[in-house]
Amino acid sequence: VIDYAGRFPTPFHIYHEQQIRDAVRGLNKAFSWCPGFRNHFAVKATPNPFIMQILKEEGCGSDCSSMAELVLSERMGLTGEEIMFTSNNTPLK
Repeated sequence: VIDYAGRFPTPFHIYHEQQIRDAVRGLNKAFSWCPGFRNHFAVKATPNPFIMQILKEEGCGSDCSSMAELVLSERMGLTGEEIMFTSNNTPLK
């Protein structure tokens, strides 16, 4: 990490793609008894297209709570039942 801090501006985040994939696969395996199970990733937690692509490839949908998160999910190629929209304070009109 110290080596990376000397090469990249800080602060930064480091993600390990294989660990992400392994975690999602483990979750999917744990819920394999439930037909149609799909984990929906909270876009608000990490609105990073690269991470979202990995999660999409592993079968995850997205959980959006704003229009910007919904647009990002759609641009990532997620559609219909792959997207859960759980907005707060949504106006009636």
